Amino acid sequence: MKIAAQAILWVLIVFFSYKIYDSINGPINFNKTKNERYAQVIDRLKDIRKAQIAHKDVKGVFANNFDSLVAFVDTGIFTLIQKRDSSYLEYDRTYRIDMLKEVVVIDTLGTVGVRDSLFGSSEDYKNMAYVPIEGAEDKTFEIKADIIEKNGYRVPVFEVKVAKDIVLFDQDSDLVKQENETISVDGVNGPAIILGSLTDVSTNGNWPTIFDAAKQ
Repeated sequence: MKIAAQAILWVLIVFFSYKIYDSINGPINFNKTKNERYAQVIDRLKDIRKAQIAHKDVKGVFANNFDSLVAFVDTGIFTLIQKRDSSYLEYDRTYRIDMLKEVVVIDTLGTVGVRDSLFGSSEDYKNMAYVPIEGAEDKTFEIKADIIEKNGYRVPVFEVKVAKDIVLFDQDSDLVKQENETISVDGVNGPAIILGSLTDVSTNGNWPTIFDAAKQ
């Protein structure tokens, strides 16, 4: 009986020691994994932002699906221009004298492919639609584009997002639930990582600047 009681006591000691260890190290490991995965996702969102801005510059609107965005990167062309100030004399009939006119002259220098300009020889852009997390590679970002009224103007906008539940699919559910409720200046607020907005004119993300500094 004494030996059995000692064995049970040792089992309980080991069990509760593990629970204490896990309660301390669990959140630490979670935050490490979370930050690593967020950095991967945000890097891909930055590539999407580059492609979307180029799409708007060339076509006047943002792409509303990844197939057309990738196709644009493959085949799109930037026209290279140079602006320079110039002036000339023009006879003014009112004052009956030659008057100096100042103008801006735009010279076309040539063209360059969007792919070469933005991504060089890399083909990573072809996977822009997919979440770059091991175990979630088959999951895709949500992408939408629209045109909204802002201060009397019609303005193109877009939004790309992915739920934190997808990025942290294999992590502790209680810690993921807490992360989904984040409201902090140094955290990614809300239940998703988001680039752009469908209600405001913005190409920013909802992540803190620490992720930009880490990339630099």
